[in-house]
Amino acid sequence: MNLSDYKILTFDVYGTLIDWESGMVEGLKPLTAQLKEPKSRDQILEAHAYHESTQQRWTPAMPYRRLLATVYRRLAEEWNIPVTWEECQVYGDSVKNWPAFEDSAGALQYLQKYYKLCVLSNVDAQSFKYSNDKLGVTFDHVYTAEDVGSYKPSDRNFEYMIEHLARCGIEKKDILHTAESMFHDHKPGNRHGLTSAWIYRRHDKEGFGATMNPGEMPSYDFRFNSMADLVTAHQKALRQAS
Repeated sequence: MNLSDYKILTFDVYGTLIDWESGMVEGLKPLTAQLKEPKSRDQILEAHAYHESTQQRWTPAMPYRRLLATVYRRLAEEWNIPVTWEECQVYGDSVKNWPAFEDSAGALQYLQKYYKLCVLSNVDAQSFKYSNDKLGVTFDHVYTAEDVGSYKPSDRNFEYMIEHLARCGIEKKDILHTAESMFHDHKPGNRHGLTSAWIYRRHDKEGFGATMNPGEMPSYDFRFNSMADLVTAHQKALRQAS
């Protein structure tokens, strides 16, 4: 198994390419500033993960902007903080402010020379547009939760991607699914027999942050702590093959 064996990298975006945890913590400051007992960064992220994944399960067709606004309301209720719907909507629109990881754009620009690039993301098209601008590449395929009508880890999202890529001549064996989240990506990726690369952005932190605990840990085929590490490994693989 070699990194040069694949034709396409299929990416989770938020947590892998976009630093959604920093974006969330910043966007939630109007709430967290009012807490009587301050919470740690991970406590905030874990509460967000619960409400986000629960809302995605109950309303799988709700666009992500609207869903985030609802998560903001649920957090405010849990923390006994009064909010207006307008304040919730501000948070729903905050994806446009979430930063890219420093190595994402450069890594994608390098990798695009060797692979097709695909997005499989729990997002709506408008919110992704802002993130895509920060990533500096044009993806060959973009599949959002809004397109599918469900959110990962639903099998529907992976089935949709696999079916549409097959129509473009890309077989499952050609895919390297590249993601941070064990819960959203690697666990369902295992069910669908996808080869995977774990971008372990939280390698220096405890817990799962803004994603739910997956329970039994899924398997993965490659592990890198950053996109820059993936690029380095690919360059090494090319040298070994030459």
